[in-house]
Amino acid sequence: MMQDYKANLNQRYWNYQKSQFSTEHNFFERPHSQDGRPPVFIRNEARRNVIINPVADQRETHRLLALIPKGDRHKWFGSMNSSQALAQSIFGNLLIYNALHCLSDLKDDAGMPLLGEAQISPDNFEMEKKIGYLGEPRQTSLDGYISGDYQIAIECKFTEAEVGTCSRPILNAKASNYENDYCDGTYSVQKGRKTRCSLTERGILYWRYVPQLFKWAIDCDLRPCPLNNNYQLVRNVLAAGVRSDGTVSCNNGHVVLIYDERNPAFQQGGKGMIAYTETRTALQETTMLRKCSWQRIVQRIRENNILSWLTESLALKYGM
Repeated sequence: MMQDYKANLNQRYWNYQKSQFSTEHNFFERPHSQDGRPPVFIRNEARRNVIINPVADQRETHRLLALIPKGDRHKWFGSMNSSQALAQSIFGNLLIYNALHCLSDLKDDAGMPLLGEAQISPDNFEMEKKIGYLGEPRQTSLDGYISGDYQIAIECKFTEAEVGTCSRPILNAKASNYENDYCDGTYSVQKGRKTRCSLTERGILYWRYVPQLFKWAIDCDLRPCPLNNNYQLVRNVLAAGVRSDGTVSCNNGHVVLIYDERNPAFQQGGKGMIAYTETRTALQETTMLRKCSWQRIVQRIRENNILSWLTESLALKYGM
């Protein structure tokens, strides 16, 4: 199923490349070689992977692209499969054209208000928001973030096969930090460490806050470690539930997971859906984690009769 899903998208991408960049082959790494891969813009042209208003002036274009600086772009930002480029195309354009409000009354998949108590506006919405209070050497960067008394962390997925797992169990034996940081995927003391988590050993504060937001115990071994396959969602929950002063509450905010409803990983039995369900079930307050498809968001934009050039491009490029 995943193979068919990606093959259908790839065919759409190549048709999009042909119709929109018919004479700009130099923008792409391998403009004529499909080989089961999507079109990929070369690094210096990666910005073209973001959908831009065809009549945008220089100020609007600069403002849109500045929402995710080059240094914050993911490794595969230039690929048409990039969830980050998709997020910038949708949320970025809604922001610069003062249309974020169209999401205010959107419902999640369970029929709850997607944004809960938060009021979204260009003044309180950011992309690639850095969270600096979890003790991480490399700070959590949220795909989207709504600030305020009630905060929302937005996690955007597209063609990914999972939500995001912990890196420690997949460390290569040749990695420089293997001896100190490798974990076998269980929450237990290993390799001479004093704590059950190699991240805790490094001073990362996840497990300081986990008991206040989740039902998981921290005073006993857990096999497997519940953060192993649910790592990215847990980081997002912590970003929403913990404040910069270290206070923690299930009422501080929530997480929104956005996904492609065609992606088998986010359908019943898929790795993404399993991670979402496990994480949500483990929460002290289950409404701290909600999900919504890109398709639902795009449909809401259409229903508001705004940014027609954007929804037309999303249909052409992504089939949304």
